[in-house]
Amino acid sequence: MTKISGSDAMFQVLYDWGIDHIYGFPGGSFDSTMNAIHNWKDKIKFIEVRHEEAGALAASAEYKISGKVGVCFGSAGPGAVHLMNGLYDAKYDKTPMVAIVANVPTSRQDIDFFQAFDEKPWFDPVAVWNHQAKTAESIPVLMDEAIRQAYQKKGPAVLILPKDFGWDKIEDNFRNNAAAHKVVPNFPAPRKEQIDKALELIKEAKNPIVYFGHGAQDASAELKEFSDKFKMPLVSSVLGKGIVEDEFPAYMGSIGRVGAKPSNDIQTHADLVVWVGNNSPFSVFFFNPKAKVIQIDINSERLGKRHAVTVPMLADSKKTLRALIETGESRTESPLYKAALADRENWEAWLESFNDSNEMPMRVEPIFDVINKRAANDAVFAVDVGNVNINFDRLMHLHDDQKWTTSGLYATMGYGAPAALAAATIYPDREVWNLAGDGGFAMMNQELLTQARYNMHIINVVFTNETLGYIEAEQVDESHQPLSGVKLPDNDWAMTAEGMNVKGFTVRTKREFEDAVAAAQQMEGPVLIDCKITHDMPYSTELNTLDDPAFVAKYDAQALKPFSYFAGKYGVEADAASGASEHTEAEPVEVKEDASSGASRH
Repeated sequence: MTKISGSDAMFQVLYDWGIDHIYGFPGGSFDSTMNAIHNWKDKIKFIEVRHEEAGALAASAEYKISGKVGVCFGSAGPGAVHLMNGLYDAKYDKTPMVAIVANVPTSRQDIDFFQAFDEKPWFDPVAVWNHQAKTAESIPVLMDEAIRQAYQKKGPAVLILPKDFGWDKIEDNFRNNAAAHKVVPNFPAPRKEQIDKALELIKEAKNPIVYFGHGAQDASAELKEFSDKFKMPLVSSVLGKGIVEDEFPAYMGSIGRVGAKPSNDIQTHADLVVWVGNNSPFSVFFFNPKAKVIQIDINSERLGKRHAVTVPMLADSKKTLRALIETGESRTESPLYKAALADRENWEAWLESFNDSNEMPMRVEPIFDVINKRAANDAVFAVDVGNVNINFDRLMHLHDDQKWTTSGLYATMGYGAPAALAAATIYPDREVWNLAGDGGFAMMNQELLTQARYNMHIINVVFTNETLGYIEAEQVDESHQPLSGVKLPDNDWAMTAEGMNVKGFTVRTKREFEDAVAAAQQMEGPVLIDCKITHDMPYSTELNTLDDPAFVAKYDAQALKPFSYFAGKYGVEADAASGASEHTEAEPVEVKEDASSGASRH
């Protein structure tokens, strides 16, 4: 029987699972596996990031945009610790990934050795599966199990590998059954009595809406057909953006601080919510507690978690929506439906009115107008965290086969550049955009070196406004405190990029940005475009006080109309059957908000 090293046996398992690349940064404790990386270089590409956090974030992003598990590694001690941010991003966003963590040789463990610490307890809180190999022979078995557990439990799996086990020779006799994993999921169909109860509520409702999330990602056609038949506006979680194309007339956008005005306007008037594949923790702030809810989810743990549920449906979203469409009676347009569409039309017209603004510093609308018009139909967008989330959610019109990813519930700044690495690695023939504020980009800008090294076609757009804008708005609008710790120095990011062998542009007008994008799209490798933008904050959907002249002036919102205007015009009742439209009269759900970060309002 042929013998191979424990690390080579581990790479055989990765290869058998169809994994053709791995992110990481070498270290002495990982030398045995670095040797295996060299041996497998013709089959498994090594993406050498400049920081282990970037590798872990890239591995987390990989599943979000491809549906395939990503793999990263870190050496013992600091390398292991640096992985944590990416692992928590995967944990919060329910993302399968695998992290290989080196440990010092077994003879040097537990004796206060160089870079050694007890790693397993460190990873227990974040990992869905976390084990250290106890023999060299167990390494391929454990790697196979780590991948299986990551897929099944939707989170990060951690395999801790002592250095000496990676060198040890073992029998080359392990073969996995990865092919058995390649089956089409068959989620449950709804029961007839549930369909009947749901349709009864739909028939009786005065102000019904649909609230969908990432769990409805395979039900785009059904969501649109459902909305058309039952005349319900569609609203989503932030991560639900893109499931229904932004141009669909009845899609109001996502709810919350990041979302659009129309979605926030109408949710307070809903007396029935068809809740589809959505577990956003911010949902506790939305809708009236008296609103009736039809909740569709394949995970029973989520039923009733965010709102009282009238008809829980443990079933597949696509199958359930299809059954409701085929069985139910069409509805006529309700006053709320008409008001919602008019509200959206007013909102979109207001946003578009700034597309050709020549204000300096630049507004963000002209930048996104260019991206909307010039980005490839199959472009992939890696979106960092901060005000760029708000602007992307409101201004980016996703269509065709465009994809996007962000750090959703964990919301870690610095996500954009590593996620762009993942996108460019998975889709080398696609156009990849990294959209980041100057605060987030400053955290991971060293990955320009990685982009240049592998000649990745990434267009990095940095929105420079010299502040941590999302946090500044929280300090001003929520906690009403003096600005503290949010100011950033203006940096010449184009010069920084040039120093890292990346072509850099600095732009201050829409025309300059158009020219830079046109040039970037003709280049093979990475490009950075530093956009010097306004310090003004995005429109506050939390305050949304259009009856206040100071608020209107602050956001140049003279052309926006309050929802009360549309409610009056189309006869939206002040008190629907459930009382849900009178949001202010209902007892709110008591949730302790994180006042220091404002994260609960994300």
